Amino acid sequence: MVILGDLVARLGCEPGSADLAIELDSIAPLGRAGSRDLAFVSEARYLDALEDCRAGCVILKPEWQDGCPVPSICMDDPYLAYAKVSGLFEPLAPPSAGIHPSAVIDPTATVPDSVSIGPGAFVDAGAVLGEGVTLGHGASVGRGAQLGANCRLWPGVVIYHDVILGDDCVVHANTVIGADGFGFAKRADGWEKISQLGSVRIGNRVDIGASVTIDRGALDDTLVADDVIIDDQVHIAHNCVIGRRSALAGCVGMAGSTEVGEDCTFAGQVGVSGHLKICDNVHFTGQARVIKNIREPGSYSSGTPLEPTKQWRRNAVRFGQLDALQRRVVKLEAKLSALDEAVSDDD
Repeated sequence: MVILGDLVARLGCEPGSADLAIELDSIAPLGRAGSRDLAFVSEARYLDALEDCRAGCVILKPEWQDGCPVPSICMDDPYLAYAKVSGLFEPLAPPSAGIHPSAVIDPTATVPDSVSIGPGAFVDAGAVLGEGVTLGHGASVGRGAQLGANCRLWPGVVIYHDVILGDDCVVHANTVIGADGFGFAKRADGWEKISQLGSVRIGNRVDIGASVTIDRGALDDTLVADDVIIDDQVHIAHNCVIGRRSALAGCVGMAGSTEVGEDCTFAGQVGVSGHLKICDNVHFTGQARVIKNIREPGSYSSGTPLEPTKQWRRNAVRFGQLDALQRRVVKLEAKLSALDEAVSDDD
């Protein structure tokens, strides 16, 4: 249960006419919120639903307040306000400090009394855990790895040797950070593995989803800067650099040694070739294929939009003919230009 007064204090806003003693149990969508629920309106297209709202309180923009039939809180950015107060309704209690008897901790590891280490977790030699670190059951921290204060590893996370995480990072279940990069040299009879001698360095307040893989560098480290957010099932190859506040949505794949600037966003299933440089403030829409350096901020797209299969097959055939068609057009333009010149000479 959350008291509206606590919520208002978290946001640092004025409650207007709302009763600060209102009790709220959860956050619910506008259409189904009841008298003990908090709701929010962040876009004008949902204002029709506001008329019939029965929520205990609604977060909305000041200009929409007159149309709200229930108590409300006014914020210029209701969605951001919702994000800030969502933690007040978190049903999971904070983990208590302590080490489960089945956890394995190397005696040379640094483990403060404030940590919480779950069943079957493992901390290898020379690893350093910061204050308030939480390791879920089965999580593994490799030799010499460092976790900053208040980091949380959910169950099954594997942090390889010498990997460094900053403060306040969250790593969700079954993510692997610091596995070998995909480095091999071709031999006549197969492949020669290249030892990956770098590591991975993660900044502060980085949130990493489930089943993500971030490979260690071949020579230098793979780098993920402060405040980056990474969705589930993303792959970041060796020696990539991800700039501050960038966001990678689900199933993004990034080949090795690509450098991403600050405040970039990658929508779902974007594929990025290796050894590229991407400037700050670039947005790639879903399934974009990035094969060249991006030097100008802005939004970029590629790929073929969905269409009926019969039509797509016809267009796919035409796509294969584009090169020949372009050559024909060039020849025709040359002939037309020659005819124009001949007509001009006759005149």
